[in-house]
Amino acid sequence: MKKPQSLKDHLLSAIPELKRDPERVLVFADEGTVRSTLANGLSFEYVYTLTLILTDYAGDLAAVSIPVLDWIRINQSELMANLEKSKSAIKFEAEILSNDKVDLVIQIPVTERIIVKNDHDKLTITYPEEPQYHKAEPSKQVTLYDKDGTALASWQSRDPEQEYFL
Repeated sequence: MKKPQSLKDHLLSAIPELKRDPERVLVFADEGTVRSTLANGLSFEYVYTLTLILTDYAGDLAAVSIPVLDWIRINQSELMANLEKSKSAIKFEAEILSNDKVDLVIQIPVTERIIVKNDHDKLTITYPEEPQYHKAEPSKQVTLYDKDGTALASWQSRDPEQEYFL
């Protein structure tokens, strides 16, 4: 599993208070399952809840939330792109220790794909990157053709401005 360490490294590099005291950042993979199908091959997926615990945190909670959201945007983007998932996907609890300190728990449902290739009875594994959203292409003239090369429709595509695609 790569994502727990990836999130921890991201937060340690982003938040000076945590960088000074990294042992206060704990990460766990909870309620994990291995998901596979009877497809031809041994590739599979880890499905689990990534639990992040920050102990004695005295900073602004937005200083944690925003880097976490940025990490999710790259590493588990469907949690933000899917409106139904975004309603309850990222959970947190805070135990208020004093006026300026909390123990913070953040839970994120994640998946990690593992590709297993069999090359003459030698198995190798790879961890593919997550699909990324990219800025849409600039506006241009677009034409749709059938298999015979006949133009079926032609139009000016929309200006992307703030539009993204996967």
